Amino acid sequence: MSNLRRPAELSPTLDVSGLVDADGGLLDRAIFTDQTIYQQELRRVFAPSWLFLAHTSQFTKPGDFFTTYLGEDPVIVAMDKTRRIRAYLNSCRHRGARVCRADFGTAKAFTCTYHGWAYDVAGTLISVPNQAGYPESFDTGDWGLVEVPQVDSYNGLIFGTWNPQAPSLREALGEMTWYMDAMLDHDGQGTEAVGGVHKWVLEGNWKLAAEQFATDWYHVNMSHASALMALSPTGKGPREEIVHRSGRQYADPNGHGAGFPVHPKNRFDAQPVHQWFDYAAARERLGEAQVEGPLTNGHATVFPNFSYLPVNGSIRIWHPKGPDRMEVWAWTLVDRSMPDEVKEAQRLYNLRTFGPSGIFEQDDGENWSEVQAISRGFVTNRTPLNYQMGLGSERDDGRYPGTTSELYSDAAGRAFYRRWQSLMNTSAWHEENT
Repeated sequence: MSNLRRPAELSPTLDVSGLVDADGGLLDRAIFTDQTIYQQELRRVFAPSWLFLAHTSQFTKPGDFFTTYLGEDPVIVAMDKTRRIRAYLNSCRHRGARVCRADFGTAKAFTCTYHGWAYDVAGTLISVPNQAGYPESFDTGDWGLVEVPQVDSYNGLIFGTWNPQAPSLREALGEMTWYMDAMLDHDGQGTEAVGGVHKWVLEGNWKLAAEQFATDWYHVNMSHASALMALSPTGKGPREEIVHRSGRQYADPNGHGAGFPVHPKNRFDAQPVHQWFDYAAARERLGEAQVEGPLTNGHATVFPNFSYLPVNGSIRIWHPKGPDRMEVWAWTLVDRSMPDEVKEAQRLYNLRTFGPSGIFEQDDGENWSEVQAISRGFVTNRTPLNYQMGLGSERDDGRYPGTTSELYSDAAGRAFYRRWQSLMNTSAWHEENT
């Protein structure tokens, strides 16, 4: 029994009600710059939520592991001897150093390089040097790695949450699964990650990236004009069918969001993928609504910080690293049923467009860094931001699940920040007895 008690004053709590006006479409920039708000996010947004960990294809045999983060907490995701995928805090119970410093691999045990405490892939403490020096009350069974209490997967995507009381992953995803299935469930054989994990750092608040992928088709024609020109057959400007598009934007009450153009002719931008893909079979499996919209293009965010782009097969996590910094980790997903040359075409197309040096990725990173760079100014920080596009247009259109708006809209952004505000003003499970 521990006698440790953390005083409440170590975790000051702010009421953020006045910082987000989701109904009016206004936002206070302090949510991107304030350190106290950021610390509260770690406690009340990241710790209670289901967060993306890895893809199931990264684990094929017992002992396979991948190291990542839940918020700013380092974790090891590993397949144990029963082939169950579990996750643990990557911190030795003795003095707190990481017990695994490799990005991925296969191991029988994780040994801390500080004092030599060792843990098996089930997180159990199996070796303590000079164990005779500890009191009789010392029990290795009490000092295993701290396990993430809930780990689950959906169509190959593995998520975890520190909240033992959290609703199931499926419940947390809600109707967002319909939009996710358009990317993840083409033919029943599932997806796999290829080409490793690309990682880079951006000077910007994590929410800037997450909300853009949830809600913002509006920036495409301006921010990506040069990239669209490069992709144009004439080289003189974006194709008319790119500039003038209609579509829908999904706004989920749990903060998820997705936007997608509705194409008269569906196609993947990576031509070998488009030529290989069986659209008729996809329509039979998924239905016309999924194939005409979210299957081939668009953008999406699973709240709070997992995003994906169907056209590129790109999935990514926006790891928070302070109020003004994020670390981006990105994978390329392909259908398992694709021939090797088609998988390679998708991987290369993703790198050219949304890899760390991609022609679209560079535009986005520059925008987020620019917004962040000036947000600490006194007057700048007090000037609200406008999220009013499409205000009042949200409705059930009878074709796409849930509440949707026009393609050019901030509806999903308003839903994103409404959810953020709700979590920030709600005590998390770990605060209930403090």
